Amino acid sequence: MRKLFLGILPILLLSISLNGQVLSKESPEKVGLSSDRLNRIDSVLQNLVDHQKLVGVVTMIARHGKIVHSTHIGMLDIETNKKIQLNTIFRIASMSKPIISVAAMTLYEKGCFQLNDPVSKYIPGFKGLKVYTKKEDQTSGILKREMTIQDLLRHTSGLTYGLFGNTHVDSMYNSANVLDDSGTLKDMIQKLAQIPLLYQPGEQWNYSVSTDVLGYLIEVISGKPLDEFLKENIFDPLGMKNTGFLVPEGDLNRLATLYTVSKEGKLIPSNVNKLKYSKKPSFLSGGGGLLSTIDDYMIFSQMLLNKGELNGKRILSPKTVELMTMNHVPNQVMPIKLGFLVDGHGFGLGFRVLTDIPQSATLGSLGSFGWFGIYGTYFYIDPKEDLIGILMTQFRGPYSYPGVKEFQVLMYQSIIN
Repeated sequence: MRKLFLGILPILLLSISLNGQVLSKESPEKVGLSSDRLNRIDSVLQNLVDHQKLVGVVTMIARHGKIVHSTHIGMLDIETNKKIQLNTIFRIASMSKPIISVAAMTLYEKGCFQLNDPVSKYIPGFKGLKVYTKKEDQTSGILKREMTIQDLLRHTSGLTYGLFGNTHVDSMYNSANVLDDSGTLKDMIQKLAQIPLLYQPGEQWNYSVSTDVLGYLIEVISGKPLDEFLKENIFDPLGMKNTGFLVPEGDLNRLATLYTVSKEGKLIPSNVNKLKYSKKPSFLSGGGGLLSTIDDYMIFSQMLLNKGELNGKRILSPKTVELMTMNHVPNQVMPIKLGFLVDGHGFGLGFRVLTDIPQSATLGSLGSFGWFGIYGTYFYIDPKEDLIGILMTQFRGPYSYPGVKEFQVLMYQSIIN
């Protein structure tokens, strides 16, 4: 009997390693979705590819912890005629932010900080920050209160980006090259310490480098580089083997080509050498530097939907996930949309949160949350429907996020029970 057990043990362990970290598949009807209606996703996305709105796209939908629909349409790279696949690697850009936010909250759960702690407690250079003002009165630029870690998580820090606005402070960010990818997070912090805030902390929602600052704060508190901390505390426990700040050279053939639009309106590859992604960057951008696959991001999303746990690995407590996915931003603080916060939504600690369905003018459930990446990645989690939808493509052009709105409607219209 002992010999029999020892003989099957390697097979058993192999089965666990292969199947323990991924969601199993199920027929849509068994979880209350319609196969026929889900098939509409393929035809709509194929139409976007045919009309050169997208080069290639992958999607995945899960309900009740089961994968019920996935599709891959179009090309990974037009020049090489290589088709996109479900294991294609994508630059997830700002979909890095929810991962960094979760990482920060693991430190919160260990008692390393409080949400209302001033950031300057851990980054002393931020102690002397002021707010930009055109007035000559020197007192007008004094902070009413310092930015807190909660402000970083919800983008009410007073920081900006330099990418999306045309304010004087945005110009200062550009002049200082705040997001210099040849520098380090510490270099970024030193530059930010010399630039005034755009708003008083807590008084305005403004999409910003807050999450990059949060990444540096993780390094300071943990004493580890950001990439190592993420690997040890999120990626390895969850089995997210294709997520990180670089792509191993042997996997570069799976990295999707990033496309943009020429002056003539044609899709052309962005002038980015893929080899750069095979080397660890010096600037570990928590705000937009991670690469991942749709499978890995589904694992991360399911962990959140499960209130912090997946396959016996607990990343966060249910109460922490509850706190992160509620709206932390009052309506009067959110007049700026920038295409990121649409009507009917607030913002939690790292996620956009649906607060008003009629105002949002789309299908959804109150409390649903998610975010985007500027190159066309998107995820959406609906706790009420026990539903996850993810779309990934690689495109940046004059029209933002092609296919995203259609995908959300098509996902919800497939629910029949």
